Parts: sequence; C-alpha cells; structure tokens
Amino acid sequence: MKGFIFDLDGTIYVDDGIISGVAEAIKELKERGDKVVFLTNKSIASRNDYVEKLNKLGIEVKIDEVINSNYITAHYLKSAMDEGDTVYVIGEEPLFKELSDEKIKLADVPEKASYVVLGWDREFTYDKLNIAFQAWRNGAKIIATNPDRTCPVQGGEIPDCGAMIGAIEGATGEPITTITGKPSSMMAEYVLNNVLDMQASDCYMVGDRLETDIKMAKEAGIQSVLVMTGITTPEMLRKTDYQPDFVLESVKDISTL
Repeated sequence: MKGFIFDLDGTIYVDDGIISGVAEAIKELKERGDKVVFLTNKSIASRNDYVEKLNKLGIEVKIDEVINSNYITAHYLKSAMDEGDTVYVIGEEPLFKELSDEKIKLADVPEKASYVVLGWDREFTYDKLNIAFQAWRNGAKIIATNPDRTCPVQGGEIPDCGAMIGAIEGATGEPITTITGKPSSMMAEYVLNNVLDMQASDCYMVGDRLETDIKMAKEAGIQSVLVMTGITTPEMLRKTDYQPDFVLESVKDISTL
C-alpha cells in the first residue's frame, strides 16, 4: 500500500476544468488499495467546497480525504492559543467559517486581537493592510495560511496570499515566520499522522509547485513528484534547489510509480 498526497490547483484541475486522465488515474490508485488525500493551500474555499467540486469533476472523495490550509490553521491555533486569546481574520468567508466551525474565538476589534490570520483575500486593500499593521503594533502575532505568490488559472496566474505577506512584511519590517500551509512541517505531519497514518517513505507528494509541494515533501522525507500541468516550467525545474524525485507530464501517469 502506498499513500498519495495530491495538490489541487494545477495538479488535479485548472480553474473548473479537470486535467485530462486525472479522474481515471485517481480511481485506479484507490482500486488497487492505495490511500489518497488531497491537500491544498488555497484558503478561499472550504473543505466541503472541494469535496463538492471534486465529485462534480468525477473524483469520488469524502471530507476526511481533503485537507486545506484553513483546517491546519485552526489545528495550529487550538494548540497555540491561551484562554482569552482572540483571532482577527483577514481573508474570505470560507476562512472565517472554518475557523469558527473549529471553535476558534474571533475578534471583532483588531487592536485587541492576540493573533491576526492572513489568508488569500481578493478584496485586499490598504485599509486591511493597516489593520494588520496596527494589530501587530499592539502585540498581535501574524500568521498566514500559505506562502503561494500566485495561483494558476486558465491563461496564466493571479496574485495569491504570498503577495499579501509581502505587503505586511514591508510594513512591519519583520518576516511572517508562522505559515500553516505547504511547505510547513505542521501540514506534512498532520497528513501523515492523522489522515494517512503512514510512514513518510511510503508516501508520494504530487504537485506542480517546487517551493511548496516539492519543498515540503523533501523536508518531510516524502517522495516528491512534480507534474508539469501547473506553475512550474522546464527552466524553473533546471534552476531550483528543490529537485523532485520524479517528474511526470500529468497525474494521468501516476500509476507508473
């Protein structure tokens, strides 16, 4: 039995279009007895949203087979927060809802927040930047759901949470050191220990990003598989310090491993 951890955007689909042959490949893995989990940094949709989307695309999946950065953020906060601590969120509705569902106490007033959680926000403004900055000045710790600079879409890329991290780091002059999504070790450990219940050496991380998917796999001892259907170009692959163990044109070829 092997464990397969799949990224979503650029690996399984792009926007709302599934990549050719992927559904059939995932079905083959499950039929031969392998474990499959889907792992995404994207904070603008909930785990339930991903289940619904994957099922519509022809991939049968249950909620416990999907882990997103929102869920890992909540898991981290449960262990880090003291009684009376509150969290101010800058992000979109799924991030607010998933933190609330996990009983994370949200702050109404940013100046009194113990933490600021920064997720991808397609309505990010100077006012929101200033809110995060003022909360930081008052002692709040800033954490981010994911470091992705961009997200792949049909025809190119659009700015992701990494762009917002850059803005806040520019204001504070300090790096945001707690990032819960890939390549964070907390995300890798949660999936290995709590979802797959397997040794890292028996698992494969399959994704399209060198600096998140492949980096996390290599640091966690997971076998790394780069697919060329998303962000990474051949030139980027030649220059990276994060060389994958395997390179495939698409997930459709995954059964060859």
